[in-house]
Amino acid sequence: MRPMPEPMTAQTLSTGTHPDPVRADAGRTFISTWRTGSPERQRQTLIAVARAWESRPWPHPGLLSYNVYAGSDGSTVLNFSQWRDEEAHREFFARAGNGRDARNADIDAAVPGIERLELVRTRHYRSRTGGGERREPGAIVTVRVDFDAPDPGRARAWVDGVIDALDSDPVARPGLLAAHFHVSTDGSKVINYAEWESERAHEDALAAAGEGIGSPTPQWREVRDFPGVVHDDAVARYRFAYGFLPS
Repeated sequence: MRPMPEPMTAQTLSTGTHPDPVRADAGRTFISTWRTGSPERQRQTLIAVARAWESRPWPHPGLLSYNVYAGSDGSTVLNFSQWRDEEAHREFFARAGNGRDARNADIDAAVPGIERLELVRTRHYRSRTGGGERREPGAIVTVRVDFDAPDPGRARAWVDGVIDALDSDPVARPGLLAAHFHVSTDGSKVINYAEWESERAHEDALAAAGEGIGSPTPQWREVRDFPGVVHDDAVARYRFAYGFLPS
């Protein structure tokens, strides 16, 4: 008989090592937010997440990375997981003994009452970077845009418009390292996972622009007046806390 393969374990990344949001083998990215209620409960949640993931085998070979971030509001935790494809994610939930319930049970036992908000299934569509070598960001800023009905083509067209507006903007945003646009699989949402040098750099860019990040150009006006956008002001800042990879 061939020996059974050893189960994979979770390898914890250092707190300075961010995931690659555009890795070629990630067919799906799942993004969700937890609300903890206070800075102390946020800290306890991050510790509980690390203990739960480090103490169990890696849950599925189709899970490429799992990453958690602390919200600058002192209350939220961002979850950013990269999967090979939708089939791997479905198999993970269908497989008995995958450890998900045990991990969540441990986290909930350590910090009762965590509010788990909507999980958004996405696919990376386009990115806008400054060129050159990739730099480790000091802050992650997420911007969520909701449309009045599912339409993947319209969502992608909105992203194209934003990138065109960024490329043609006469005012440089030196603190913006990269913007990675993820479109929900049903086409009803876009989440911009933006890498910034620091939270202060993002704050300065907002203050300089007056209304959002962009200058008052025709391209930005088209973005702001884009048809079907019903919510585009869900902006949140995070710092990277933990990243987990299969070892």
